[in-house]
Amino acid sequence: MCKIICITNRKLCRTSFPEQLKNIAAANPDLVILREKNMSEKDYSELAKESSDICRGYGVTFAVNSFWKTATEIGIERVHLPLHILRELSPEEKAQFAVIGTSCHSTADAVEAEKLGANYIIAGHIFETDCKKGLAGRGLTFLEEVKKSVALPVYAIGGINVQNAADCIKAGADGICIMSGFMQAENVSGLMDELRAKINF
Repeated sequence: MCKIICITNRKLCRTSFPEQLKNIAAANPDLVILREKNMSEKDYSELAKESSDICRGYGVTFAVNSFWKTATEIGIERVHLPLHILRELSPEEKAQFAVIGTSCHSTADAVEAEKLGANYIIAGHIFETDCKKGLAGRGLTFLEEVKKSVALPVYAIGGINVQNAADCIKAGADGICIMSGFMQAENVSGLMDELRAKINF
């Protein structure tokens, strides 16, 4: 079954972030990655503790983004790291985690990530997105090429919605990542049902 991953951005929420995260967790995504940029590690750590507790309460898998030391301190065994941070980790540091994911923007990135021990790749951005205004999406052909270049699960990100989610799966993606849709949805469960119907065909 194809996976649906929620990438957070508290600044996009129309309600409080904890309340929206509860709504998201109740809809049972396969993974929540606490992306939250522009935070000190101390502030991120506090939010990560609260967010991981919310996800745990709903039985939803949770990952820390970038701040891998925070993950070890609060007992989170899944991290999602930019490739430049993954490059810097020693084998001993990597061994602290059950799952390490990374973001890739080229087939070369993907091949390197696999060699560095990543367990999965998020590839993007596939379609044009408000998060990267003015930058054209890399497209479905890019997604196909990344998928063919590695033996790892590859998840698509960037401008993905109910209308184009199935196209990503047809191009070889093992699942999709959504930020704005989940952060702003008033009916998260309804959105999740629509997405699952589209990508599991």
